Amino acid sequence: MVQNDTNFLLNWIKERNKNIHVEMKKVTLPACGEWCYDESVGEIRNKAGSFFQIKGLRITEDDKTITEQPIILQNEIGYLGIICKRIGGDMHYLMQAKIEPGNINKIQISPTIQATKSNFTQKHGGAKPAYLDYFINAAKYNIIADQIQSEQSSRFLGKRNRNIIIEIDEDIEVLPSHMWMTLGQIKELMRYDNLVNMDTRTVLSCLPIEKYQSEITDKTLLRSIQGGEDNLPQIYQYINNYKMFSEQKTELVPLFSLENWEMRGGEFVCKEPYSFKVVFCDIEIEGREVRHWQQPLFEATGIATFGLMTRVHNGAKEFLVRATPEIGCFDGIELGPTVQREYIYKGELTDVDKLFDSKLKNNDGVVFDTLLSEEGGRFYHEQNRNVIMEIDENEIDSLPPGYFWTDYKTLSLLIRVNNCLNIQLRNLLSVLEW
Repeated sequence: MVQNDTNFLLNWIKERNKNIHVEMKKVTLPACGEWCYDESVGEIRNKAGSFFQIKGLRITEDDKTITEQPIILQNEIGYLGIICKRIGGDMHYLMQAKIEPGNINKIQISPTIQATKSNFTQKHGGAKPAYLDYFINAAKYNIIADQIQSEQSSRFLGKRNRNIIIEIDEDIEVLPSHMWMTLGQIKELMRYDNLVNMDTRTVLSCLPIEKYQSEITDKTLLRSIQGGEDNLPQIYQYINNYKMFSEQKTELVPLFSLENWEMRGGEFVCKEPYSFKVVFCDIEIEGREVRHWQQPLFEATGIATFGLMTRVHNGAKEFLVRATPEIGCFDGIELGPTVQREYIYKGELTDVDKLFDSKLKNNDGVVFDTLLSEEGGRFYHEQNRNVIMEIDENEIDSLPPGYFWTDYKTLSLLIRVNNCLNIQLRNLLSVLEW
């Protein structure tokens, strides 16, 4: 029995958006309240020393600069948590209608709790997040998943969050900001542009799908979950070679020492086309732990494309993943989707990229194509194109280095090992129809 039908959920979001007051405007760094550039440490920071910092990151090889950019430092692990409960025989998930300052459309469907450590320890003077105690005392409940997972490694340095799902069987007060939804409803809502937020997607990707086989109608996915060929040694061999033999060096440097970056028009921008810039905002939102504040946000240039190719091999669905290094990656490299391309992309296109682009242009084999938002707490109006594409088994003869066909059993196993699958791949896996 479904607690609330999908139209009811859509109207709920619509009404909350209509009635919430949001005022946001871009300002300059000197007008950004408690934020300033601290010459002594070379970073933009909050004067209280909490929240997060923005510093410069430079990658060199043989004493030559390969790339440099601003990077977000946030050396704390926050909660991304979902409470679930069986209602009328069906599993329901307690989801939140939450607004983040950088959201493109104000409210998005978020986890039960979405809070940095600074939030839930109330360092900023705000109220304690609702439902926090359930996660602090998670051992009292049935823990479905509990993983430390990476965030966007093109913007954060080594940033991770705790993705946790707990099942309860007791009655719980449902606040006006929250609503019970089934997994099927959440996946249906993921097909609406920018409606289900990134944090929900990454948490749901951690569901141990093998425990839900009775609910899966896609026979090829079911066989993929049960597993077949084991290519973990090949995947680890490639990744470990990268970690062992890469000669690139990563160094934190003063932000204003970045040679190709400058303050221009109140924004910190690259002198050449780049995938993002740093802007400064004055924000007022009702219903948040803190109602009015200022902060920097990273604003993307254009819309990135994240694509996952699938095929059916020996009756089982397989996924084409790519080992992807990123500038801020906690472990240097993780498995990403088939295609992970910023709007400003300076790398070479492989034959796989070219096939993907050709088929996408002709809408050939595309089963999912939706604009989905990135993390609205740190990014300004960032939305990226997420695509799942089915291809014939013989459309790719051989794979370039770093690409691997793998089943879902392998991916599910790697999700339970910290820092193996990047957030772009996890987000795409979360939208798969069961």
